[in-house]
Amino acid sequence: MAEELSFPTGIGTSDPTTISLLGQDLAADLMGSVGFGELAYWLVAGRRPTPGEVRVFEAVLVALADHGFTPTAIAARLTYLSAPESLQGALAAGLLGGGSRFLGVTEDCGRFLADTLAQAGEVTDYDAVALDAVTRARQERRLVPGLGHPVHKEQDPRTPVLIQIATEEGLHGPHLRLFEAIGRVHPQVLGRSLPLNGAGVCGAALADLGLPVEMLRGFALLARAAGLLGHLAEERRRPLGMEIYRTVDRNAVYEP
Repeated sequence: MAEELSFPTGIGTSDPTTISLLGQDLAADLMGSVGFGELAYWLVAGRRPTPGEVRVFEAVLVALADHGFTPTAIAARLTYLSAPESLQGALAAGLLGGGSRFLGVTEDCGRFLADTLAQAGEVTDYDAVALDAVTRARQERRLVPGLGHPVHKEQDPRTPVLIQIATEEGLHGPHLRLFEAIGRVHPQVLGRSLPLNGAGVCGAALADLGLPVEMLRGFALLARAAGLLGHLAEERRRPLGMEIYRTVDRNAVYEP
């Protein structure tokens, strides 16, 4: 007798009449009752979030959905220009650009904060821990993730709002506290003042929600997928891809 195969999963299964997701009946228990943000959190965390956690989590998704004509948006639009029959290719092209300079800062910052807290142990003085972390990063010629922004030179407008929402929901935890402390002390080390950027504060907030730092970039990509889809819809209504391409091509200069 052949050995019976088994592939355990806590996500979802289906049979001819029902679909099960997270142990719930998808059609009867979830559709129309659970928001997409709540479901995304539940799928990754393995537990249903509280209303306060949903509010903070969805604020993060909104904060990361779009930031104008970033390289990710331009890549999506130009890919759609080249292959309009492949919406999935254009969307994927934009998502592939989520790295250390755009979107990936969310995870990089969450990791930096989590590692710093783990090394510090019980923290009673966040400013002291932050000063040590920034000093070490400077000595090692590493950037501090979440510091600075190419557009918002004084303050990223997303940062204070997300901190306020987390505070209102009782979710202003150690990662956000350390991130704020970095904002206070870094001028002592760097000799200049940089804003705490929105992607970084999102990483801190997600880490305070107890979500695995190894998954934080995934949430940034989840959010940006909505923004990229909006760019592609606009590209259909009001094309810009050809003009972007022609502008670069007409001004290209051969320099051996």
